[in-house]
Amino acid sequence: MFLEFNEVGKNFADEQHGSFEVFSDINLSIEENQFVSILGPSGCGKSTLLSMVAGLEDVTQGDIQLEGNEINSPGPDRGMVFQEPSLFPWLNVKENVMFPIKKKMSKAEAEKRADHFLQMVHLSRFKNHYTYELSGGMQQRVAIARALAMDPKVLLMDEPFGALDEQTRHILHDELMKIWQETRKTILFVTHSIQEAIKLSDRVVVMGTRPGRVIADFDIDLPRPRKRDNPEVIKLEKTVMDLLEVEINKVLKEELNHEDRA
Repeated sequence: MFLEFNEVGKNFADEQHGSFEVFSDINLSIEENQFVSILGPSGCGKSTLLSMVAGLEDVTQGDIQLEGNEINSPGPDRGMVFQEPSLFPWLNVKENVMFPIKKKMSKAEAEKRADHFLQMVHLSRFKNHYTYELSGGMQQRVAIARALAMDPKVLLMDEPFGALDEQTRHILHDELMKIWQETRKTILFVTHSIQEAIKLSDRVVVMGTRPGRVIADFDIDLPRPRKRDNPEVIKLEKTVMDLLEVEINKVLKEELNHEDRA
């Protein structure tokens, strides 16, 4: 299998309560070229799981393997796109895209590669602009181009459109679908939006909480583009929402009980 999670668990140290378990017993197998979304309530460990694939967080139990090699540090075979673009304001758009690759190839090659991916995200005419001159959606497209320029085996996306307005999100959904269909990158995508996950993904993995764990794994065998009024989409949305409501209510009940004890 291309990307594998084997009995993966994560604990954080807590000064007041000792060790805090974020999630446990995560077992997933992701095929090459798949677009997989991870859904779940706040606190279930979605972003932490993605950071562990990126090599930014240590694994407490089990292991994560990419093409049979255990992940224990960051590497160029994994590209990360965060909710906030994390661009360098003192560099222009093209320089931002070139930044992670300019030491690995000649300047001419890096420029050619940056131009290619800026064209893919439709920002060629803005390549000499500074990033603070761009809208939030355009900045996120720069971040996607920068990650793609590294030619990673896996593209990790942590709520990349969460801070954008609905219209911009829909535009970027279409852009991301075109990019994925052209590059066939394996994408692991964290989101809070059921609609977004179903619209984009081959698979939707649903996580529960306290502790985090996988409670469902849906294959989305529906033709693209997927319309919100499609009866199959509506049915799947309701199924996922029913699962998440149980987990969300569990969290709310625990919080209320904690307040009552306090």
